[in-house]
Amino acid sequence: MKNKTINFSILLLAVICFLMGIVKISPMVSAGYEMYKTATEAISVPDRIEELKQQKSYITFEEIPEDYKAQVLQSEDKRFYYHFGFDPIATARAMANNVIAGSFVQGGSTITQQLAKNMYFSFEKKYERKVAELFVSFQLEKDLTKDEILELYCNIAYYGEGCYGLKQAANHYYGVEPLELTNTQIKSLVWTIKSPNRYNPNAYKAIPV
Repeated sequence: MKNKTINFSILLLAVICFLMGIVKISPMVSAGYEMYKTATEAISVPDRIEELKQQKSYITFEEIPEDYKAQVLQSEDKRFYYHFGFDPIATARAMANNVIAGSFVQGGSTITQQLAKNMYFSFEKKYERKVAELFVSFQLEKDLTKDEILELYCNIAYYGEGCYGLKQAANHYYGVEPLELTNTQIKSLVWTIKSPNRYNPNAYKAIPV
């Protein structure tokens, strides 16, 4: 795991300090921070990562098709390689859409935030959980490279029908290894992440395979 640049470290430290300051005045942020502490004290981020890597279905960055990487970034987090785990643009857009809808309909989460959620938290749409995700996300961005984060994400994302990670999904839905997936199959699996139970290849037939 390589070190980040000095500028990135300073920026990350500033964001964390800002959030720590808010903890003192915001019950929601305080609750999210406590959620983060409870989760990472039960199992640390490095230990959780090692636990994931020990799974039989875990695949390396090189075993993930380049087309899949490109399409999942386009679908889930276009600015993945340019943000620090939190995307202000996507978050602002999501907040605006939530206000218009009058409910929590869009989260604006980055791939790093989604990874943090899948590593530790439930899918319940609560702002406290979003704050907890941020603290884990900042730690992931501090400790890992972007490629390492993307690798972990592809190994923990849920694809429906009990499939976690790209290898399980490729084996289950198509009977192939990830590097053998066709472009159409890749599109279908990327689309599945949006709503695994509704859009998985066995449930959603709009994209032929």
